[in-house]
Amino acid sequence: MALIRFIKSLFIGNRIFYALTGIGVCYLLSYWFHALFPIAGLLALGLAVLFFMDCLVLFRGSEHIKAQRLLPEKFSNSDVNELTVSIQNKYPFKVTVDIIDEIPVQFQKRDFKKTLQLPAKSMQEYTYKLRPVERGEYVFGHLNLYVSSRIGLVKRRYRFEKDQMVKVYPSFIQMKKYSFLALDNRLTMYGMKKIRRIGHTMEFEQIKDYVLGDDVRTINWKATAKQASLMVNQFQDEKSQPIYTIIDASRVMKMPFKGLTLLDYAINSTLAFSNIALKKKDKVGLLTFSEKIKNHVPASSKKTHLNTILEVLYNINTKFLDGDFGTLYAQVKRKVTQRSLLLLYTNFEHISALERQLIYLKALSRKHVLVVIFFQNTELDTLLDTQTDDLAEVYHKTMAQKADYDKKVMVKTLKKYGIQTILTKPEDLTVNTINKYLEIKAKGLI
Repeated sequence: MALIRFIKSLFIGNRIFYALTGIGVCYLLSYWFHALFPIAGLLALGLAVLFFMDCLVLFRGSEHIKAQRLLPEKFSNSDVNELTVSIQNKYPFKVTVDIIDEIPVQFQKRDFKKTLQLPAKSMQEYTYKLRPVERGEYVFGHLNLYVSSRIGLVKRRYRFEKDQMVKVYPSFIQMKKYSFLALDNRLTMYGMKKIRRIGHTMEFEQIKDYVLGDDVRTINWKATAKQASLMVNQFQDEKSQPIYTIIDASRVMKMPFKGLTLLDYAINSTLAFSNIALKKKDKVGLLTFSEKIKNHVPASSKKTHLNTILEVLYNINTKFLDGDFGTLYAQVKRKVTQRSLLLLYTNFEHISALERQLIYLKALSRKHVLVVIFFQNTELDTLLDTQTDDLAEVYHKTMAQKADYDKKVMVKTLKKYGIQTILTKPEDLTVNTINKYLEIKAKGLI
């Protein structure tokens, strides 16, 4: 058994092949120059001795190398995630370590290799990055370390951490990035619009001393008379308003963009938006559908509700079949009885696709504030900006212009029936959705 383990962990380094090539050349030349024959023999003997010494220093004893792959509790989908490999060298001499990590099959990465120099009796960490584009369970294989001494003729393989698993969740990094939007004094950050509030469609919060800049229309004259100083009413956004994000998980959401499907863009946006809405003290619910209703999470404002939404979003599975808007309308009519804000993530590539579903969208908008969110086809931007030189290019550019025009017609059609719309690039989905939510709250539409 010891011999088998030795053979399995023994790997030949490149230096031994270079040395054998040189010795072979010496033997070849000795056919004409006889003095080289004994020299070649001495070189071969010296190589054998060095080979034996290298094996001895590397394989004598066990567990001279300790390593650990430090995985986070979970990965954030579509974001760059860091992993750390910790290596401890217990050899009494400096070693060279080649790290080959067996990365999950989802990444389709087969050329991972990193070389480190570890001093004697030392520990070192190496960090690398991975960007997942699918939700689910990712399983790592062996962490392989190939250790060589300064002689460098052989390498000893060490293997650690087989079958480590990490779950890839919707983008919680993006969620944290936008969580500052719950603070009113940060709404003017890059990418976010400051929404002018119309009227006083807000809840009373408290009476406070007047400070320069307060709206004089909010002066409370009774409190001013009692305190003998100007006092004003302070308002806050209305709370506990029901908001539902509705995700279309049908085939129209399968289109990829930068490695991520439109469905996953919608899922990431839903998580970030839900966090903002909960911080605003609104009640947030979730509904997903395809050929049937997939998930339904009733609206709630509990602090633990975000974890519930996260788990549901993580477990969304779909076969990307045709979406049934009729079933969606029936579910909303039966389950969502209070007037609510409905954010519908879907996609329409042709005006005829919108016309088929328009009857259901109009029905939803009669009782609720409906926002239809769909996507620009950014792949067409290159065609639209391309100079046409031949008939084929003219045809392709004309079709791209037609598709771009259809998207604008869809927006106008929906607005004509009082339906709010967001036509957005996938990468701008989250910020545009939050902007629309803040706009609707500022206007007091719900």
